[in-house]
Amino acid sequence: MPLVRVAILADTHGALDPRVREVVESCDLAVHGGDIGHAAILAQIQPRLGRVLAVFGNNDVARKWPAEDRALLVHLPECLEQPLPGGSLVVIHGHQIPARHRHRLLRRRFPRARTIVYGHSHLLTVDLDAPPWVVNPGAAGRSRTHGGPSCLVLIATPTDWRIESHRFALSSFHRGLGYTCLHECHQPAQTT
Repeated sequence: MPLVRVAILADTHGALDPRVREVVESCDLAVHGGDIGHAAILAQIQPRLGRVLAVFGNNDVARKWPAEDRALLVHLPECLEQPLPGGSLVVIHGHQIPARHRHRLLRRRFPRARTIVYGHSHLLTVDLDAPPWVVNPGAAGRSRTHGGPSCLVLIATPTDWRIESHRFALSSFHRGLGYTCLHECHQPAQTT
């Protein structure tokens, strides 16, 4: 496959924003960086090829999940690595790594990755300053969205990777106000 679009989301905590779901539907593959909330969230994530990968977060524990969903928890890994055209994507929730110097520590732990995805902080972050890239899609649900639900899309080809960020306005649906979307494309700085 020469080009793969990967939806990257995290920190749904049991609620998936419908605008994030639309972004996922436009992608080939989806990865969830943990703090899922319950199994129905993973069922709502439907990329074109139907493949959803997920890791557990610090809130993905039996006492916080519905009883009927708890069997899924044993199948969620702490971290995963997904080969893509041009490199590999590593996904980990991030609660395992201290916040101070988290990006440096992630780069040290996964030096062969092309991009590292983490969640936990709920802060949308795209750090392309050094390889491997370190990204956080922010929160894709309602909990601590820091300005609105968000997600990322990784476009991977054998020779080029780029990141699109999607941030949606805080849900104003119940107040009758409209939505807006901020869409940015991130590429590494060009060197001369």
